[in-house]
Amino acid sequence: MLTRRKFFIGLGAVVASGLSSISYAFGIEPFRMRVKRHAVTPAGWKDGPRLRVALIADLHACEPWMNLERVAYVVETANALKPDITLLLGDYEARHKYVRALVPAKSWAAALARLEAPLGVHAILGNHDWWDDRQAQVRGKGPVFGRRALEAAGIPVYENDVVRLQKDGRPFWLAGLADQIALAPKGVRDRRRFIGLDDLAGTLAKVTDDAPVLLMAHEPDIFPRVPARVALTVSGHTHGGQLRMLGYSPVVPSRYGNRYAYGHIAEQREGDAAARHLVVSGGLGCSIIPMRLGVPPEIVLLDLAPTPTS
Repeated sequence: MLTRRKFFIGLGAVVASGLSSISYAFGIEPFRMRVKRHAVTPAGWKDGPRLRVALIADLHACEPWMNLERVAYVVETANALKPDITLLLGDYEARHKYVRALVPAKSWAAALARLEAPLGVHAILGNHDWWDDRQAQVRGKGPVFGRRALEAAGIPVYENDVVRLQKDGRPFWLAGLADQIALAPKGVRDRRRFIGLDDLAGTLAKVTDDAPVLLMAHEPDIFPRVPARVALTVSGHTHGGQLRMLGYSPVVPSRYGNRYAYGHIAEQREGDAAARHLVVSGGLGCSIIPMRLGVPPEIVLLDLAPTPTS
C-alpha cells in the first residue's frame, strides 16, 4: 500500500536523482573525453587504402568548458592514436551566454597546429565560425577569422574544395564543403531561411579520376543529397543532441531529427547497389548551454578499409 510517507520518500528520491543528473550534466560530463571508434568498410572505398582517420569536431573553445589546456589535451590524445590523417570538422568558436572568457582564434589554432599525422591535418568550417564573425555576416562572405587563424597556423581549410592524397600507392580524394547555414540574416531564427555557401556538385566536379572520395561536411543534413560517388561522409554539428538517453536525443539541430544525430549511419537507397555511409561525431564542446548527458565529449577514430572480397 502506498502511504503518504512512502510517497514523499519516493518523490524525494526522484527529485534527488534529477538534481544529481543535472549536476553531472553541467559539472562533470562536459569535462570528460573519450575515444569513439568505428570500423567502416564502404563499397565505394573498394580501391582505397586502409586509413586511420581522427575526427575532431565542435571544439567550441572557451573558458572554462574548453580552455587552452583542454584543447592541448585533445591534441595530445589525438596524436597518441597515430592516425594517418586528422580532420577538423568545424565550430572552433563559442560565444554562448555561459562563456566566461573567449579563447582567441590565434591561440586555439596554434594549439591545433601541433596535431600530427603523415597525411596531414585538414579543416572545414562550421556555422558558429561564420555566425560569430560579425564582419563576415555583414559582408556576406569570408574569409572568417577562424579560417585566417587556421591557415596562418599551417592548416588548410576547404570550402567547396578537394585535394588528392595517397597512401600505400592507393589514391583517394578528400573533399570539404563550405557551411550549409553560414549566413544568418538579422533576426532570423528559422534555419530554413539561413543562407548556405555549400556547393556539393561544384566540389565533386573538381574530382578528376575514379579514386574514392571522403567528404567533410559540418552539418550532416547534406547526406541525403550526397551521391554514391562519395564513399564516406563525415560530419559534426549535432553534438549527438548534447542530451542523449537510450539512443534518443530530445533536441537535435537538424531537420531530420535523430536520423543523423549521432554515430555511424548506413542507408540503402532505392536504386543503390550498396549502402551509403555517414559518420557523425558527438563533438567535444558545448553549444547554447554547457550541458552534456549520455554523449560525452569525444574524438572519433575511424578505421576505414576496403570491403573484403569473397
